[in-house]
Amino acid sequence: MKILVVGKGGREHALITALVESPTETELFCFPGSDAIEPLAKSVKVEGLHELINWMSENEIDLCVAGEESYLVKDEGLANLCEKAGIPCWGPHKQSAQLEASKEFAKEFMLRHNIPTGAATGCADIDEARAAINGQYPTVLKFDGLAAGKGVAVCADEASAEEFLNEVLVERKFGAGRLLVEECLVGPEVSIFAAVCDDEYLIFTPARDYKRIGDNDEGPNTGGMGAVASRQLIDADTLAEIEKTIVKPTVDGLVKDDLPYRGYLYFGLMLTKDGPKIIEYNCRFGDPECQAVMPLVQGDIAAFCHAAAKGNMEPDLLSFDEGWSVCLILASAGYPVSSRSGDVISGLMDLKNARVYHAGTRYNCDTNEWETNGGRVLAVVASGEDRLTAVDAAYAELEKISFDGAQKRTDIGRMHF
Repeated sequence: MKILVVGKGGREHALITALVESPTETELFCFPGSDAIEPLAKSVKVEGLHELINWMSENEIDLCVAGEESYLVKDEGLANLCEKAGIPCWGPHKQSAQLEASKEFAKEFMLRHNIPTGAATGCADIDEARAAINGQYPTVLKFDGLAAGKGVAVCADEASAEEFLNEVLVERKFGAGRLLVEECLVGPEVSIFAAVCDDEYLIFTPARDYKRIGDNDEGPNTGGMGAVASRQLIDADTLAEIEKTIVKPTVDGLVKDDLPYRGYLYFGLMLTKDGPKIIEYNCRFGDPECQAVMPLVQGDIAAFCHAAAKGNMEPDLLSFDEGWSVCLILASAGYPVSSRSGDVISGLMDLKNARVYHAGTRYNCDTNEWETNGGRVLAVVASGEDRLTAVDAAYAELEKISFDGAQKRTDIGRMHF
């Protein structure tokens, strides 16, 4: 089976590793790919989405897997173009991917289908946003479009709110777009992933990620500094309630609204005193949750995705490890405000009991060394039968890796438990 994965980061490295380990024999490609992914999946060097579709047609690709979210809504949409070319795509159509691409679209969808969520107001400019906040803090501010996981701010006071409003609506840090002023929900966060195939779904292992750059959830939001995953993360009754009130109504709503969906769907949830409520949707696997979840997925993920992309949900192809998986991120100097590239990475060959997924690295052929090449550089992932065993194993391996300016948290898998 010839499979192409779209993306280049740690999430795609994890997805491709899982495809390599599938019993189904595969020939893997990646667009645009990376130096770290290249040994597993050949990088495809084309310029744009239309050229990529042509390349897949010419090379008789059997399945396209959407990793990175931007291509789902770029031009006519990755899945839409694949469908026209007769290529099964594991990723939703452009109109369905608006659940992630537009926070306002998603909120209207939730309210229309009576899915528990926080109250929100859409705003076009800074005056409207100030009026919507109306002096009520803390408040949650969300850029309406895609922002690589950084377009959300939980503001405790007027000063922090004004700073974010200025970035989004005056400086246009994330580009043109509206802003959502949202009720601040309180409680433990959890991420639920489901493979969705039309009106059917399969819930994967729950996860919890850590967005802030610093320990104790301090400092600015990032794309994610680590994650934990386990079937034990939430109890069976809570998961059943989430499925009944959020997952199933979402899948039913997609069908009712004629929004075609075949692919991964992420539910970012808050477990409030009034029950689980949804914060946001992502129309693909989360990053770095994917790096934590995929090592716990057993079976034939390649055959599963191929069948589901063609409209056949076959849950018996997969099973899930009952233990724990912990993912730790090493970020470069300056992140998340900026990033520094070119710092030599040491210790990668010393790891024995963990997986390493590359997110922002490059291989220097002149020196035969790995270097930093982005904000989030590496993910180190270890597993264990219980949470603390997995946490200790991950940190023991993480300590073997170093580069100038490396940033990490020391409380992943410990805080929020």
